[in-house]
Amino acid sequence: MGSDLDVSALAINVTIPQELRWTDTRRGEEFQLSTLNVRLLPDGHLAVKAYGRPVAGGRGAYVSFPVPDRAELAALVAGAGDRAAALWSAHRGLG
Repeated sequence: MGSDLDVSALAINVTIPQELRWTDTRRGEEFQLSTLNVRLLPDGHLAVKAYGRPVAGGRGAYVSFPVPDRAELAALVAGAGDRAAALWSAHRGLG
C-alpha cells in the first residue's frame, strides 16, 4: 500500500464565525453563508466553497457559493488547515 493509493481529495468543513459570515443571492433568494468546505486536491491545490441556507428560513436547500477574496476568510482557511493537520498528526489509528 502507500503510494499506489488513489486519494481524490482531503476535505475539512469549517464553521464560519458569525462576524465573518456574509449573504449572497441565487435565483432571487438571499442566503447566509455559514460553512466552508475546503478540499485539498491531488495536485496540491485547494478548492473552497461556502455553503448556506436561505435567510428567509424554512427548509430550503443547503447551497454552495464561491468564497470572496477576503484576507480574513483566507486566514480562516489557513487556520482550519493548521488545525486539521494538528488533529491528523495526533491521530493514533483505529481500534
